[in-house]
Amino acid sequence: MDFAFFAIAGAAVTFAGISKGGFGSGAAFAAAAILALVVEPAMALGIMLPLLLLIDFATLKPFWGRWCWADARLLVLAAVPGVGLGALFYAWADADSLRLLIGAIALLFVVWQMAGRAGLIPAAKRPIPAWGGAVAGLVAGFTSFISHAGGPAAAVYLLSRSPSKTEYQASTVLVFWLINLAKLVPYGMMGIFTPETLKLGLLLAPFALLGAWLGVRAHFLMGERLFFALTYVLLSVTGVKLVWDGLS
Repeated sequence: MDFAFFAIAGAAVTFAGISKGGFGSGAAFAAAAILALVVEPAMALGIMLPLLLLIDFATLKPFWGRWCWADARLLVLAAVPGVGLGALFYAWADADSLRLLIGAIALLFVVWQMAGRAGLIPAAKRPIPAWGGAVAGLVAGFTSFISHAGGPAAAVYLLSRSPSKTEYQASTVLVFWLINLAKLVPYGMMGIFTPETLKLGLLLAPFALLGAWLGVRAHFLMGERLFFALTYVLLSVTGVKLVWDGLS
């Protein structure tokens, strides 16, 4: 816990707070990857879980009741078995293949949406049906458990429903607050979440709260067109990072 640790970890956690608090793009997953530069990867996951819960809790109030309950409920119900699958396969799952798949889906979704807006693919303007939302929720729960990278899968479904920026953000906050709560017990039972990771999490909590505050402020100060443009940019960066990690 030297200066280098707090410089790297503090920046990573602040970024997670900004991303989760204001843009819901899934880019917050990068915080665990950055933390893994200074601690063991499993410890990075354990440190981030209570911090992600803290960020979710801190951002619930400004977005309370503004979510689309039907879409959020579908994602959460489908995510619960996904969390269970993540717990079962955590010890030996091929995380790189999963990162590659999710990253490719995120990038293809952005291309699909942009083509639809340009009138090249009329079907791209249609919302993803409920069965697609169930698949997205299952994948979000699974990938959230093994790498805190459930955001892109949930974003693909939610963005296809053409929500307002605040409805989208509120739905994302609610969905991942509940998914992260569901991860607490298996994380503890599998030794990922420990007293040591909790202690480090407490030291990094101010960075998480600062990031959440900055994210919420940015959300409400930003126009819808700029918000979704930035969300797609962050989702693209997330997809590229996941693909890069999966290939390398």
